[in-house]
Amino acid sequence: MSSISTVFTEQHHACDTIFADAEAAVADANWPLAEEKFNAFADAMACHLGNEEEVLFPAFEQKSGMMGGPTGVMKYEHIQMRGLIDEMKADVEKKDREHYLSASETLLILMQQHNVKEEQMMYAMCDRALGGDAEELMATMKPFSH
Repeated sequence: MSSISTVFTEQHHACDTIFADAEAAVADANWPLAEEKFNAFADAMACHLGNEEEVLFPAFEQKSGMMGGPTGVMKYEHIQMRGLIDEMKADVEKKDREHYLSASETLLILMQQHNVKEEQMMYAMCDRALGGDAEELMATMKPFSH
């Protein structure tokens, strides 16, 4: 069984790839492809963030006794990311290339900074706190598909 760090880091990479595909399609003004890739990205992010917020973080908080703290910071950043994803969804619907690319640049920076914190700190803390329960815990998560 893979560690929490491995599974969630792989999900970050999958989301990053789909994000780049959507951005390239928007840059080329290939709106049918942009819509397809953006929707795939939004779905993957919703699944990933949901699994963190609904399963991983509550289990970590319960096991470690750390309420809020690092998970609170991650959840706040998730809210920021969701806001940008909502803006970008509207941009795809309106075929607003310039605003989409501006919002995607902001989201990219936010995701990069966020992922570093999760991959270098949060997931390692989760592995230490939940290591013995990782397999059972991950079995309760929504399947991540990309």
